[in-house]
Amino acid sequence: MSWRGRFEQYNLEFFRKDLISGIIVGIIAIPLGMAFAISSGVKPEYGIYTTIIGGILISIFGGSKFQIGGPTGAFIPILLSIVIHYGYENLLIAGFLAGVILTLMGIFKMGFLIQFIPRPVTIGFTAGIAVIIFTGQIVNFLGLQNITTHEDFISNMREIGLHITTINPYSLITSIICFISVITVTKLYPKLPGSLIGLIFSSIIAYIFFKGEVPTINSTFGAIPSSIPAFHFLNLSLEKIHTLIGPAFVIAMLGGIESLLSAVVADGMSSSRHNSNKELIGQGIANMVIPFFGGIPATGAIARTATNIKSGAVSPISGIIHGIIVLIILLALAPFASQIPLASMAPILMFVAWNMSERKEFIHIFKTKSSDTIILCLTFLLTVFLNLTTAVEVGLIVAVILFVKRMSELHIVRKVLPDRSRQNQKLMPNTVNDDHDCPQISIYTIEGPIFFGTANLFEQSMLKLSDNKPKFIILRFGKVPFIDTTGEAKLASIVNFHRENNSFVLLTGLHSQAKDLLIRTKLYDVIGKQNIFEHSGEAISYALLNINYNKCLGCKHFAFLECSILSKPKLLDNKDQKNGEIDLKILDSIE
Repeated sequence: MSWRGRFEQYNLEFFRKDLISGIIVGIIAIPLGMAFAISSGVKPEYGIYTTIIGGILISIFGGSKFQIGGPTGAFIPILLSIVIHYGYENLLIAGFLAGVILTLMGIFKMGFLIQFIPRPVTIGFTAGIAVIIFTGQIVNFLGLQNITTHEDFISNMREIGLHITTINPYSLITSIICFISVITVTKLYPKLPGSLIGLIFSSIIAYIFFKGEVPTINSTFGAIPSSIPAFHFLNLSLEKIHTLIGPAFVIAMLGGIESLLSAVVADGMSSSRHNSNKELIGQGIANMVIPFFGGIPATGAIARTATNIKSGAVSPISGIIHGIIVLIILLALAPFASQIPLASMAPILMFVAWNMSERKEFIHIFKTKSSDTIILCLTFLLTVFLNLTTAVEVGLIVAVILFVKRMSELHIVRKVLPDRSRQNQKLMPNTVNDDHDCPQISIYTIEGPIFFGTANLFEQSMLKLSDNKPKFIILRFGKVPFIDTTGEAKLASIVNFHRENNSFVLLTGLHSQAKDLLIRTKLYDVIGKQNIFEHSGEAISYALLNINYNKCLGCKHFAFLECSILSKPKLLDNKDQKNGEIDLKILDSIE
């Protein structure tokens, strides 16, 4: 949707809501921006610059109404690795090249490719990144001294073990105060920004009682300049482009995945729909501009986007206001921000890691004990012990191998009805048309596996074909040889969608693999054992027993043999008929 289309009915009340949500998200974004920058190996102000410029540009050019852009925790391992190997200046070049790649992906409409990345891969590397972020804050949480930062996880853990005796008790107390404050505020006052309150409170305590004893942003990185980010040119050359194109591609892929995942979350929370290709272009433009002002790569921030929606945002104006608020606070309060202890920021990043860990999804997939479990664990372990690039590459390769192995036929969803020209009245798609289609019972034959490569098509087909909102949707799974956790998630989405519309999903012909998976993921219980049948005929009979017979009166579709009787008014004169439903004995008499 164009900007003009987004603001056709925009008014002063909408602006008030955008202003409030923009202020709330802007305040929350400041400590996160600094913390992500520090953990990425650069100065804290660079994270603030990214929040300002990235937040504004992504809201202007992106494809989601509610997306909040900025630095995120997912980037920390890859950015830190680039800083260690190539330096800060080359990180800016890599970020610029990543922006070019993202823009080209959007221009060539490659946004749809993100949906083919299996959930076990995304959950695996997200959980791995969370572990790296969490353990990376142990040093500041404990106030350890003389620590050398390494690229790999094992070396960093060894470094912590070697210097564990250098704990700074004042840093530890400051960290604990912040940690307890965040938990308390979050539980007692969930609408307040717990992280910001914990940061301010612990910083004040440390300033009053432990001044000079706890490392601060100023003592470690220097004072944060209270000025507008300065423009400077990048030292681009063919040699540097050749050297940094690999890291840039990783930044682009990770940024594209996270931004589109965030946009999908926003869609689910707001009942809106984002434009994936436009979102990639917006992310690309932002990341091409940010390096010229010293900022690090940006992407869609899921937590801040969710907060934006919960705070009442109605348009991209809230994202622009969020960036402006951060700029105002930078100009007015930079000297105070410079006095924030590193120990106060450590618990906040630990909470970020905990919240982004996807622990419930991780356990959900792990418990299936399927091939997805192997992909999940492999991606997770490689992310933690090797690097994100290797983890994603190996995860995708393994997933593709399984894709080829599983794929035996095209995935097809057909709407069917009994074919009366056949003696056995076989369910066929050729019998369905505008004049012959039951308004209350829809039957679909699903052919082919439902897995990460076909799950979206399955969901889209089902939602598109179910526009008439029937009371019963019968899914014939007899020709579905395999379903994975992605397919299970889409099936759960379909079940929940129809349940919200007062419809019931009935399953027939489940194979043992699909049935076992639904049992392990508890979706079998959600659908209900009474709604799962061996044969389609049983499901049809059950549906006919429970439809609203008032709606059958005068119906001319005659989709089933029983319709010739159910459509007659005299049937409702029977004393057993109550509230539009018919007694079992009456239907038993229909042949």
